[in-house]
Amino acid sequence: MNITVLSDGGWGTALALLLVRNGHNVRQWGPFPEYIREIRKSRENSRFLPGSVLPAELGLCEDMKDALGDSEIIVLASPSQYLRGTLAKFAEYHNPDRHLLVNVAKGIEIGSLKRMSELCGEMLGENRYCVLSGPSHAEEVALKCPTAVVAASSDVKTAETVQKAFMNEFFRVYTVTDVVGVELGGSLKNVFAIASGILDGMGLGDNSKAALMTRGMAEMARLGIALGGKGETFSGLSGIGDLIVTCISRHSRNRHVGEDLGKGRKIEDVLKEMGLVVAEGVKTAESAYNLALKHNVETPIINEVYAGLYLGKDPRQGVRDLMTRKARKEFDA
Repeated sequence: MNITVLSDGGWGTALALLLVRNGHNVRQWGPFPEYIREIRKSRENSRFLPGSVLPAELGLCEDMKDALGDSEIIVLASPSQYLRGTLAKFAEYHNPDRHLLVNVAKGIEIGSLKRMSELCGEMLGENRYCVLSGPSHAEEVALKCPTAVVAASSDVKTAETVQKAFMNEFFRVYTVTDVVGVELGGSLKNVFAIASGILDGMGLGDNSKAALMTRGMAEMARLGIALGGKGETFSGLSGIGDLIVTCISRHSRNRHVGEDLGKGRKIEDVLKEMGLVVAEGVKTAESAYNLALKHNVETPIINEVYAGLYLGKDPRQGVRDLMTRKARKEFDA
């Protein structure tokens, strides 16, 4: 197939590499022309996916129109808070009869509180949409580490088309129809990964992390179901699967942010040091907090992460407050 990847980030580049390996004709676009020229010359995305050689078959385009060409699949790989800008550029070329959109961003837009499928609907109108999500660090996909993800679309044939395009011997793709659940699982797990990193930074051990992940899973499902997701989705790859890998992995940018916070660093300093590398959970924590308030869902862990990031609350006090909440049955809120 003819496929375009919109974004020059690490995940978009790893997927472009995977799709070339699958025999597709792939072009990749990035928002900064000078950096695209740099990647084209070196055949390496040194800023976001260092160490992976990009084959000559991968076209690197400075102009979005050139990148889109006659593509049938459009991979939306911009970070969630930048997707609106990418869609604004893409809108004039969008053809709902030809284009199948595959979103791989994991987040909830600040302010509007929209999931990425809702944002595509607002910006593009009618569209064929699929979200691809699951426990899949770019660094490991580029190295062909066995990985399993899920493609979710309200249209079964759309999900199956994406499954066929992306799947190979090291990248296994399952299908579901629960777009809401898959999008929320992929977004909310980043907030809990920040909390997990805070525990690591404080040196609190495995018991604490196991409790955090388990209760985070319950919180994710509770909020997700309230917003229209299916309960079983949160027990799958885009829910607990992505939660596990993001909370424990050395590759996780969100866990890294939390670890620095747990060591006493200020969020402003952590983000400044990261530069252009995006930790989606920082912004998603604000969106998730406001979504929970809007829908009257109890989310104590999300609340504490939000307080630590935006209200200056000491993470140690946050842990104490979580541990001293009113006693209750496990399967209550």
